[in-house]
Amino acid sequence: MAQAMEKLGGTSEEEEEEGMDMDVKEEDDDEEDGRIRAMVAGDVEMGGGGRYFLAPPDLPQESGDRADAPASASGSGSGSRRSRPAEEKERTKLRERHRRAITGRILAGLRRHGNYNLRVRADINEVIAALAREAGWVVLPDGTTFPSSQAGRPAAAVPTPATPTATAAPPSPTPPFRGIAPAGALRTLDHPSGRLKGVFTPPISAYDGHCRSVVPVAGASRAGEKVADSSPLIGSSTDSGNDKQLMDLIPRLPERDFAGSPYVPVYVMLPLGVVNTYCELVDPDSLMEQLKKLKSIGVDGVMVDCWWGIVEAHTPQQYNWKGYMHLFQVVRDAKLKLQVVISFHECGGKVGDDVCIPLPQWVAEIGRSNPNIYFTDSEGRCNPECLSWGVDKERVLLGRTALEVYFDFMRSFRVEFDEFFEDGTICEIEIGLGPYGELRYPSYPVRHGWRYPGIGEFQCYDSFLQKSLKKAADARGHSVWARGPHNAGSYNSQPRETGFLCDGGEYNSQYGRFFLGWYSQVLVEHGDSVLFLAKLAFDGSSIAVKISGIYWWYKTASHAAELTAGFYNPCNRDGYAPIASMLKKHGAALNFTCTELHTLDHYEDFPEAMADPEGLVWQVLNAAWDVGIPVASENALPCYDRDSYNKILESAKPLNDPDGRHLSSFTYLRLSPVLMQNHNLLEFERFVKQMHGESVPMCR
Repeated sequence: MAQAMEKLGGTSEEEEEEGMDMDVKEEDDDEEDGRIRAMVAGDVEMGGGGRYFLAPPDLPQESGDRADAPASASGSGSGSRRSRPAEEKERTKLRERHRRAITGRILAGLRRHGNYNLRVRADINEVIAALAREAGWVVLPDGTTFPSSQAGRPAAAVPTPATPTATAAPPSPTPPFRGIAPAGALRTLDHPSGRLKGVFTPPISAYDGHCRSVVPVAGASRAGEKVADSSPLIGSSTDSGNDKQLMDLIPRLPERDFAGSPYVPVYVMLPLGVVNTYCELVDPDSLMEQLKKLKSIGVDGVMVDCWWGIVEAHTPQQYNWKGYMHLFQVVRDAKLKLQVVISFHECGGKVGDDVCIPLPQWVAEIGRSNPNIYFTDSEGRCNPECLSWGVDKERVLLGRTALEVYFDFMRSFRVEFDEFFEDGTICEIEIGLGPYGELRYPSYPVRHGWRYPGIGEFQCYDSFLQKSLKKAADARGHSVWARGPHNAGSYNSQPRETGFLCDGGEYNSQYGRFFLGWYSQVLVEHGDSVLFLAKLAFDGSSIAVKISGIYWWYKTASHAAELTAGFYNPCNRDGYAPIASMLKKHGAALNFTCTELHTLDHYEDFPEAMADPEGLVWQVLNAAWDVGIPVASENALPCYDRDSYNKILESAKPLNDPDGRHLSSFTYLRLSPVLMQNHNLLEFERFVKQMHGESVPMCR
């Protein structure tokens, strides 16, 4: 039974290494078919009947005796081999996909919150055993699990309920996994399942229509009995031939009521071209009408990019603020607050970008003669999205360093708009620290051919960063390490196709750890330097930094896409804690993206990407909350539906958080004619009220 359970619930290393191939082998004998069918028809149980099964939908009973099926005409004489109908294979493949997604989420959570030293490709039996021991349950050698209060029950391959006696001694549990204490030393079953190792992880939302994980169901039947047909996990859903039809059959559970919950301000990002390249406000009358509508539905304020390429476009230290002055007056007249992004990057090329705003012309002229001021990949391709962090302290910008250029711009902004700071209209300044205003390397540029879900490339080959790398290697005593990895693939590679980023790859060698440590430290030092100057320029004002949500390849050991972007966050290391500590040092808030994304949605669309946006969100939120800094968020992609809003609410106000933590604000991307359509605006108004803790009609 243990072997059969592993076939249904386990994940072999070979399977994962080969991209989780979804094909399922044909069974060779009726006995094996019967065993699998019996398990599939079984219950989802942990405490009442023994083993914990992830129960996929029932397999259909086949008509006729399979033993009578005609033999294969292969002529080999080696015996007959019977093929199942194509639709049954499709259903089996569908179950496999969902089972693997569930296992991946559990593994990601355990690795994310530490102290669960499971191997990277641990199967579901190891995962459940670790969780059971953590909860204080007894785990027998054959995999049977039950509460310590039922320690007198007999251990059997397929256990049946037994009444524990006072004299029965509990069986000795198997030795715990590394890093996990014996069952007797752990907490009891009363410990909430949403908390692992003292770190808060929100429970699965009851109302989330996209939440498709298989979880234990209260009142599940005993072994050998079927769960009631009303279960949303099984039943008629097997009649579907694809994921969408299967999910449409899952009934929506009651929504969570956010009435009386903490007030979270909601801001709306203004269109990218609201101020044109001549620094003129575009269509102020239409904008005022839209702002009045936003104010009428309770929106707290708006966010706008203040572009370096517009304000200081032609001549160094000659700033043109007139368009932004007009815009800020319109926003103040609408009685809304302002969040301003100081954008030291170019605009264009990202999803949703409909305008192009390059870096200042005088910077571009310098770049034509000295392309090393830009980030550069291993093939020498420069990326003019933003300046390389290697020039932060190099006087290559007509006698000024990049840090001096940034400070002069911020100081001019603070002086020009002093009245808006004094009357509270400007409530926060977000400091742009990299491409798209995010603190990361431009590791996945579309202009160089990157397409999701490519791992991207390291961006450290300009002469200034190479000089920094050589200095670090010499200081370490290994001058041969003064190079980037030669086997890290290309922009659209997958981790398994590289020698550096694959499971067990060179990223975890001594050289790999040195290089990734230096690469990520350059990122932290850049943020530290710019924020130090920002605190001087905006003394007394709230400042924030945006961190990008790079969630693809999150379920792999190396977290390859995060590594190339500068987040040293493999499965055995928290790459966001140093960033959170740096922000804490400067009193800056953290703004994070992708809170509206669903892991299983991405698994269905791109199963090969091993993505986990939900897992990444909670890792970053916990890293920030652990050091006590405010956390804001914004959506990564446009959203207008209730499921996406509910997902944002779930992240903004975690259910049963023991410390009552919540987001400090949320910014919606972005103001558009689509959002202003009546039905979308009504749905958005409902979302705003829930973020404010107001009562709204619930869908039952």
